Amino acid sequence: MLGPVEFREVVRRRRMVRSYTDEPVDPAVVDRALAHATRAPSAGFSQGWGFLVLDTPADVAAYWRATSDDTETPGRWLRGMMRAPVVVVPCSSKAAYLERYAEPDKGWTDRDEARWPVPYWHTDAAMAALLVLQTAVDEGLGACLFGVPADRVDALRATFGIPAGFDPVGAVTLGHPADGGAAGSPARRARRPLDEVVHRGSWGTTRG
Repeated sequence: MLGPVEFREVVRRRRMVRSYTDEPVDPAVVDRALAHATRAPSAGFSQGWGFLVLDTPADVAAYWRATSDDTETPGRWLRGMMRAPVVVVPCSSKAAYLERYAEPDKGWTDRDEARWPVPYWHTDAAMAALLVLQTAVDEGLGACLFGVPADRVDALRATFGIPAGFDPVGAVTLGHPADGGAAGSPARRARRPLDEVVHRGSWGTTRG
């Protein structure tokens, strides 16, 4: 395992790893990643998240069977991902936010979802997932956040008993990178420079 690195180096080195060895991941590392995830910000400190952790070969295999059609003859991407020894499924709870903001210190007693033009329950769960990704870098591991196919969410729920009040926002593989981790989109697309994405004072203004 690599030693702890500076935060800016963690950010710089973070990338999506899509190919793993079958070497186990220390359970203490998984616990640290989850502890870090719960330090993510959440609106109203609602903490409306839950994390399904799959860290046995049987559970990981069940995840891929529930969410994929071709586990018997996987393509390159799926084959590399299936070797990851840990899958974490971050889930968000909309109800936790609507209930929290109906409490006296917030006062939105109608629990109207229209008050949330941005669904912070998903945003906050995604920020928690990012902390899992960053922890992986700090621990010398690889990780990848990817989506659950829409037509497979019900199967995922049924397989692992995910309650109706929680929605998977994706899944994160954790493991030791293999073969360089498999090249992803950054190998084919340049990172956009700051002066294209940062707008200072008004949109389209990029003064230094």
